[in-house]
Amino acid sequence: MLTVHHLNNSRSQRVLWLLEELGAPYEVKHYQRGKDLQAPRELKQIHPLGKSPVITDDGLTLAETGAIVEYLLAKFGDGRLMPPEGSGDYWQARHFLHYAEGSAMPPLFLMLVLQMIPDRAPFFARPMLKTAMEKVDEMLVKPQMALHLDHWERAIAKTGWFAGPAMSVADVMMSFPVEAAAQRFGYEAHPRLREFLLRIHERPAYRQALKRGGPYAYA
Repeated sequence: MLTVHHLNNSRSQRVLWLLEELGAPYEVKHYQRGKDLQAPRELKQIHPLGKSPVITDDGLTLAETGAIVEYLLAKFGDGRLMPPEGSGDYWQARHFLHYAEGSAMPPLFLMLVLQMIPDRAPFFARPMLKTAMEKVDEMLVKPQMALHLDHWERAIAKTGWFAGPAMSVADVMMSFPVEAAAQRFGYEAHPRLREFLLRIHERPAYRQALKRGGPYAYA
């Protein structure tokens, strides 16, 4: 039986959603973040990086969301959730499959780090560090995020989905960046992204994945 090693409030929620959309059998092994928000050491017993998501299946241990998604599509997809091979929509889907982690997540992660640094500094240094981090945020993170948010909004302008006329793996992969950015920026200036989130959150497979995965702050 395929097992998803699932960390709360993490990118592995997308893996559960994909499995539910495919109707594939799987088990969930739950892990909880510590007070430092890091994954527990037990995950290193599954994979040396100690990160989530990780899946185990028939003796295979596989990490990284993009690789896991490709594995699941190859094993359970039977052509579903991927536009016709070689079409423009197909390459758009593959773009977002890799872009979701390769380009979209680094500025979001930097945003989180900048918020955490002052809180973890000695008390006397916090005001100075907070001012410095806010400057970096204004000069680097916000301009980058504005670029990405506009890219996302344009990408779904025609159909409401990231690759073609129907939901695809691109939407599964992009769900986490879109959800994470919504926590910080909202989508008053990006109404299509707001509608995208409402639409995916109403899908029965998404709701079932939430039940299997447990509390998830981004939904």
